[in-house]
Amino acid sequence: MNSKINWSENVIIADANYIDRVAFNLIVNFERMLGRRIPPADMARWIDCIALDGGVREKKKQKQEEDVSSEQTQSTLVILIHSKETTAMENFQPANFKEELDGKAFKDHLGEFAISALPIEDTVHGDEFLLDILGTVCAQPTVKRVMVIPNAEEGTLYNDIRETLRHVDDDNKRVTVFTMEPMAGGNYRQEILGYSLMNALGIRAEEIEKRG
Repeated sequence: MNSKINWSENVIIADANYIDRVAFNLIVNFERMLGRRIPPADMARWIDCIALDGGVREKKKQKQEEDVSSEQTQSTLVILIHSKETTAMENFQPANFKEELDGKAFKDHLGEFAISALPIEDTVHGDEFLLDILGTVCAQPTVKRVMVIPNAEEGTLYNDIRETLRHVDDDNKRVTVFTMEPMAGGNYRQEILGYSLMNALGIRAEEIEKRG
């Protein structure tokens, strides 16, 4: 894996099948609540929200504390893990792993984002694959921020992530784990996944309040 990936200072690791399923549930629930069609989640906007929640900021805002030029572009690697049978996400846009996501990149005010879509091979379990990637990412000295979005609702994966992150040096790595509800804490920060997905789906707080 090290030979295939150019490590960035920021890394997002996401279970693509899981976030696609959560997005579907949000679409169904909010279409009923708001009485309007909810479009597929904007992938770039969702990635931006995850990056912000994980501590990524514009370089010019970090100039004094990091002593970097505002013209330098920081990079974020986005790793989307998906089942081998799944060729595309149903509730995101763009959605096709091979044709629209893997090897693609975009740039905005937070820097450059490069996307890698990695299918889970038959020889490995999905949870083990994510844990292996997480451990490898945390071992890279150039990586400063790690954001991981696992399926914490099933099995023992969340506890396994807590164990994997137990010995990560929090002074050198900022790790954020995203779940749909608060979970038992560990050696990392926590954020609620639903907020970033709602933003990417175009669901505004004001329209929810009006219906409340």
